[in-house]
Amino acid sequence: MDAYTGFAGVYDRFMEDVPYEQWRDIIVKELKQASIRDGLVLDLGCGTGTLTNLLAEAGFDMIGVDGSEEMLMEAREKGEDSEILYLCQDMREFELYGTVRAVVSTCDTMNYLLTREDFIQTVRLVNNYLDPGGLFIFDMNTIYKFRELMGNRTIAESGEEAAFIWDNFFDEETGRNEYDLTLFIAREDGLFERRIEVHEEQGYTLEEVKGFLAAGGMEFVRVFDAETGEEPDDTSEKVFFIAREKGKKREEA
Repeated sequence: MDAYTGFAGVYDRFMEDVPYEQWRDIIVKELKQASIRDGLVLDLGCGTGTLTNLLAEAGFDMIGVDGSEEMLMEAREKGEDSEILYLCQDMREFELYGTVRAVVSTCDTMNYLLTREDFIQTVRLVNNYLDPGGLFIFDMNTIYKFRELMGNRTIAESGEEAAFIWDNFFDEETGRNEYDLTLFIAREDGLFERRIEVHEEQGYTLEEVKGFLAAGGMEFVRVFDAETGEEPDDTSEKVFFIAREKGKKREEA
C-alpha cells in the first residue's frame, strides 16, 4: 500500500506531540530576518496542512503541495474556510503558476527523497520557483537519530479511533530507514480494520546535503539543531537547513 493512504485519516491523532508551533516560530523568524513578512509561501510535503494553516495565520499566502490525495483531503477539510491552495503533486516534479517568496518543508519530508538525483532535482525545482533571493527552509532527520533512536526498534500506540505498531529497520551501510506501519482503524460497526504501509527515509550527512544544494543551484546559508538553534553536533536528532535562491537577478529599487 502507498504511504500516507490509510494513515491519512488518523495522522493528526498520532502527531499531537509534534512541535508545529515551534517550527512555525523558527520559520517566521528566519523569513523576517530575510525581510519576508508576507506574500506567497509554498509548504512542500504539507501533509494534513497543520503547519500550512499556522503560516497562513501568521500572514502568509500559502500553497500546499503533497503527493497523497488522502492527506490533502484532510488538509482541505481542516482549512475549509481558508484560501490555501492545495495541489496533489510529486515533490520531484511539482509545478506552480509562478514564483513564491519562500519554500518550507518540515516533518522530514526531504528524507523521503531516497537518491541523490531525486534530492538535487527537487532542489532545482525549488530554486526555479523561488523569487530572486527567496529562501528554502527545511528540516531533516539525522543519521544519528535513525541509528540510535529509531533503527531496529518498535513503537506502539493505541487509542479509541486507531492503534498502530511501527517497526523500524535501519541499514547502516546504505543509511536507509524503513518503517513498517501496521494500523488498526476503528470502523462504524465497532470493529477495527487492519492496514499496512511501508515508509522509507534516507539519512544524509550534513556535507552531502550541502553538496546537493550546490548541485541544485542554490546557495547554502546555514544549518542548525532544530531543538537548540545552535550548530549541530554528533547527537543532533533533527536539523534545519536554510538555503537561498541563486541565479535570478533582483529588481533594482
